[in-house]
Amino acid sequence: MSSSRSRFKQAPYTGPAWQTAALYLALALIAQVEFLHYFTFHDATFSPVLILVVWYAIVTDLRRAAIFGLCAGLAEDILAASTGGAWTISTTLTAILASLLSRGFFADSIPLVGTIVAFATVARNLIFWAVMQAEGYPSGLGMLHFHQALWQALLNVVLVAGGMAVLRLRNARRLR
Repeated sequence: MSSSRSRFKQAPYTGPAWQTAALYLALALIAQVEFLHYFTFHDATFSPVLILVVWYAIVTDLRRAAIFGLCAGLAEDILAASTGGAWTISTTLTAILASLLSRGFFADSIPLVGTIVAFATVARNLIFWAVMQAEGYPSGLGMLHFHQALWQALLNVVLVAGGMAVLRLRNARRLR
């Protein structure tokens, strides 16, 4: 075998199945669009779609993370109907960034995942508003959006840390 494929063995894929990730994405989109806007704190809301994208980016490779981020952002743009691709661009770039940040770390570390979620939330919002400004959105509200992104980062970290803690407790009880 003289092909280059035979020289390099690739590790088997151990991430979540596409069907599972797509189901989680659909549930996160429904929760975000239909219910979570009722729970605001300083004009910020939870973003389960972003948390899911970060989770997927952490547990999979860069290419799959980018594709999943693209699909999630595209779904958000379709549901928003007035963002002109800003969610698609920002979510894809955020998935790539989260995947790069998480290389070599454990995906079950609450502080690490919380830090990546906080950073990804702020980065995604900054990219989103930069794209919206390039599309003609007035830039005078930048500081308001930045404060909202910081509050959203806090909410997302609380949600992901709480979710991970509940999963750990459930797994610990199951092992008893």
